[in-house]
Amino acid sequence: MKRKFPDAIAIIMFIMIIFIALTWIIPAGEFAYELKNGRNYLIPGSYRLVDQNAQGFFEFLTAPIKGFVQASLIIGFCFLVGGAFGVLNKTGAIDAGLFYLIRRTENNRRSKKLVIVLLMVMFSVCGATFGMSESVLVFIMLTIPMARAMGYDSITGLSVSFLAAGVGFAGALTNPFTIGIAQGIAELTLFSGWEYRLLVWLIFTIAVIVFVLIYIRRIEKNPERSPVYEIDKESKKLIVASDDVPFTLGRKIVLVLLFGVLGLIIYGSNRWSWYINEIAAVFVGLGIASALISRLRTSEAIQAFNGGAKDMVMAALIIGMARGLLVIAEDGKIIGTMLYHISQYANQFHTVLAVEMMFIFQGFLNFFVPSGSGQAALTMPIMAPLSDLVGVSRQTAVLCFQFGDGIFNMIIPTSGVTMGALSIAGVPYNKWAKWLFPFILIMTLLAMLLLIPPVLLFAY
Repeated sequence: MKRKFPDAIAIIMFIMIIFIALTWIIPAGEFAYELKNGRNYLIPGSYRLVDQNAQGFFEFLTAPIKGFVQASLIIGFCFLVGGAFGVLNKTGAIDAGLFYLIRRTENNRRSKKLVIVLLMVMFSVCGATFGMSESVLVFIMLTIPMARAMGYDSITGLSVSFLAAGVGFAGALTNPFTIGIAQGIAELTLFSGWEYRLLVWLIFTIAVIVFVLIYIRRIEKNPERSPVYEIDKESKKLIVASDDVPFTLGRKIVLVLLFGVLGLIIYGSNRWSWYINEIAAVFVGLGIASALISRLRTSEAIQAFNGGAKDMVMAALIIGMARGLLVIAEDGKIIGTMLYHISQYANQFHTVLAVEMMFIFQGFLNFFVPSGSGQAALTMPIMAPLSDLVGVSRQTAVLCFQFGDGIFNMIIPTSGVTMGALSIAGVPYNKWAKWLFPFILIMTLLAMLLLIPPVLLFAY
């Protein structure tokens, strides 16, 4: 009998036990912080050992609820947006639009692939510019059914939105949550060095598009080679083209509103610093407008909203519990100790090796601190002066942080966004990790190669 791989919650609980064990093994230590412009910044050279605060069975039990408290904003966001999409699905607008798209591209593989490429470029730009992260959960609910409707699978749908945005995040140009904070701490001009990062973003984006297109070609020849073939086949959400959903004027108006809202979110995030509160409000408004335009009865709209919110329960559970992992690491005071000891070794090697070590360290720490802004505030006060000691520019230190944070976030099980995206898509973590692992290796190699020119060839 074939053993079933543990689901996401079991994986998180197991990692939680490991984190608790580490709080008994790793000496407790912490850095001092100072408040600047409303944000706490770590003070280099302030590390000190503190009393051990090993976590135990009671902390294991309380970590999930603490994680829910800390992740309450994104959890509420999931429920509200899920409910809004429930109303949208009730109107039939999304299905009708997908069927129309199928009819226009069903006999032309190039057209379908062009749609995939253009969407991946768009999401990559979103990740690179305004740091699309949690908000990508919204788009997964569109790209999954779109990919299935085109004859592809859930992994393709995830790749179009989540993976493309993640790659853009890793090759960020003006991401305020990573580049902005990291450069501010490193005392660099905001978003300076964008010219080289533009080249990095272009290389990363081409790599992910090529990787996905090769995969699409493989499952076109043999759909059963998809890791989620059986799951998609049995999924109740699997879309089958039908003429029973006409593309009426009302449904066209709802789709126009949907794309208008998506464009407004992108613009608002860039121009007005919109975040979860504003985006959730816009989607609630979209749900109400869609119900009115489609003349849904109040009971129908509420029932559809409740159904959409219910579909997000597992994603919300996973996001809250994943945040609980960080609670254990912070309360156990092991992050500061790991940061201190690993940073001590980097200045003992050649500059190229030191830079690669800084990158790998950032990736390692990302397992414990998957938040980009949190990791920037934690590590850059150490990495910036460390780069001065080893003869590396601070701009390159920011690049190390950017790569380590962005690349590994797409696969680590401690990321609430990653696990939430997989839950929404219905893709088991083990299948996603196995499928994505070769690409993570490719991205890691590209990152290590792209860190060499700023050290050896030109001042960056």
